[in-house]
Amino acid sequence: MPDRREILARSALGIGGMALSALLADEARSSPDRAIAPLAPRSPHFAPKAKRVIHLFMNGGPSHVDTFDPKPLLTKNHGKALPRPNLPTERKTGSAFASPFKFSKHGQSGLEISELFPYVSRMADHLCVVRSMHADVPNHEPSLLLLNCGDSRLVRPSMGSWVTYGLGSENQNLPGFISMCPGGYPIQETQNWQSAFLPGVYQGTYVDTRHTELEKLIENVRPARPRDKQRQQLDLLARFNQTHQQTRPADPRLDARIQSFELAYRMQSDAEDAFDINREPKNIRELYGAGLQGRQMLIARRLLERGVRFVQVWHGEGQPWDNHDDIEVNHRRLARECDQAIGGLLFDLKQRGMLDDTLVLWGGEFGRTPTVEMPTAGANAGKINGRDHNHHGYSVWLAGGGVKGGLAYGATDDFGFQAVEKKVHVHDLQATMLHLLGFDHEKLTYRHAGRDFRLTDVHGQVVRDLLA
Repeated sequence: MPDRREILARSALGIGGMALSALLADEARSSPDRAIAPLAPRSPHFAPKAKRVIHLFMNGGPSHVDTFDPKPLLTKNHGKALPRPNLPTERKTGSAFASPFKFSKHGQSGLEISELFPYVSRMADHLCVVRSMHADVPNHEPSLLLLNCGDSRLVRPSMGSWVTYGLGSENQNLPGFISMCPGGYPIQETQNWQSAFLPGVYQGTYVDTRHTELEKLIENVRPARPRDKQRQQLDLLARFNQTHQQTRPADPRLDARIQSFELAYRMQSDAEDAFDINREPKNIRELYGAGLQGRQMLIARRLLERGVRFVQVWHGEGQPWDNHDDIEVNHRRLARECDQAIGGLLFDLKQRGMLDDTLVLWGGEFGRTPTVEMPTAGANAGKINGRDHNHHGYSVWLAGGGVKGGLAYGATDDFGFQAVEKKVHVHDLQATMLHLLGFDHEKLTYRHAGRDFRLTDVHGQVVRDLLA
């Protein structure tokens, strides 16, 4: 006997077809079956502190000793060799290189933050700065994949895909996972938000926030034909796909394609509203600031507000924070582009009561050396005023979503080269974030090729000292 879904699908035309989308959305809200409703909201393993995530990705690797990890001894020893051999990084480095930026204490906590981030500093008492991060290698590609997907080499689902797989989405008319990067892709491109062996519906949806017109932000969001005609076309296509699917059972690629058509249809009702920041009051737009970063941070808040589970906001295409030379000029420019937008986002989430259950992560794939990078043939144009990649020790910060505010956790050595106190590996960070979302990272798994896979592979410990 055909089930409810099959009966609905057979009534493809007329009133039955017109109502199909709404009925399936209702079913999605009540069904625990991922096959029927892959993005339906789901309960985690235990009561969560956070309901949603926004990942602010400063791709390229911001310098921790110039932003959130002050090193007085670095300033004192500027131009001198470190008292220990320089750690190996991607390129050769030389003497100690003092930060050109001043640090000062902020908030009741007295958290020390660089002059680069005056707006973010106003929210110091909500920041949990992890100064003892470390990764595996000093190269962009594997470090990006390690942070996003939990593995630096093999094809694995991204963090956003795992989160939407575990929690679903609170809005069936928008993707559960959206990745915004203005101007084009970052290094490693779509692998950063891949779903890999998870069903394709959990892959991140890319949006180029360089554009301001909805039709360019989301291609074909406004169809040429009337909505009822489009519904009839999609219903007919669904019938063909289901017939095709009967000869290819359990083909995840075909399932993903069918689901993507339905999601694209439903998006037409919500996308225009979500991405149009002109619907915000003038004072809110001014809070975030003019320009590209202000616009995409405000879009991100509107998406979170409308139930999108995981939003990733990249600074820009390629690797903008990868400053091997002219670090004073480049870091100042990059921070000026995003500081007000990020500070405005944190303040706006706070005033709306959303920061308590929104987990914010800021950082790059690694940090930068406290020693100056030496010029090489074809690199840094003969300049000796930049820093190389540094995976041995660097900083990220978290805010909201159940973390302690006004905290500087862990430490690098006296010069900022290596994490030495309360070290936190990328897998530990991932385990902690999943814990805040209500998951035991060892139990959020997916069986593939005869093995139960997880974001943290066989690693990771929850850093409980970060939990409020």
